[in-house]
Amino acid sequence: MRTKMTVQAVALTFTTSLMLLLPLAAAAQPATYKVDPVHSSVSFTIRHFVSEVEGRFKDYTGTIKFDAQHPADSSVQFTVQAASIDTGNDSRDKDLRSDGYFGVEKFPTLSFASSKVTPKGSNAFDVTGNLTIHGVTKTITIPASFLGEMETKMGQRAGFKSAFAIKRSDYGITSGAGIVGDDVNITIRVEAVRQPAAATK
Repeated sequence: MRTKMTVQAVALTFTTSLMLLLPLAAAAQPATYKVDPVHSSVSFTIRHFVSEVEGRFKDYTGTIKFDAQHPADSSVQFTVQAASIDTGNDSRDKDLRSDGYFGVEKFPTLSFASSKVTPKGSNAFDVTGNLTIHGVTKTITIPASFLGEMETKMGQRAGFKSAFAIKRSDYGITSGAGIVGDDVNITIRVEAVRQPAAATK
């Protein structure tokens, strides 16, 4: 009888402990943020002869899972619609959408999916993942920074920024060589809205 009561007590203690740990496990999950395109930007510069041309993409979506206490558990997915390129010149933009450059009908999106996040100091990180442009996928590591978070009347919002460079030739975009540079400097500024926990399940 005593043995049976001991087993029941152990089982009860284990069950109680498990129930207490479940909320902690849930709290440890990274918070999910959706990129707000109205307050974010995806821009670039590229050399043209002896100067630089600026441009941006106007249509994009992204999801960031961020854990400030455990940054290595964080992740990011970002998708850009190639046809949304805008350099302020309709003729040039039409050319950039053509098969000579982005070939948007065959390759409608540019995307990045992280595979690893490495802390690099206070609110700074290296984000490693697969960048796909023009149907070519390369593993790259880009720097990123967390700009802060606050509660607003439009929800809880967090800010992130990344600036990095790629070579367009690495992704099979070689038209305009000698006129247009190979190095593309990209800057992504993000304001993202934290999602309710129920919406992220």
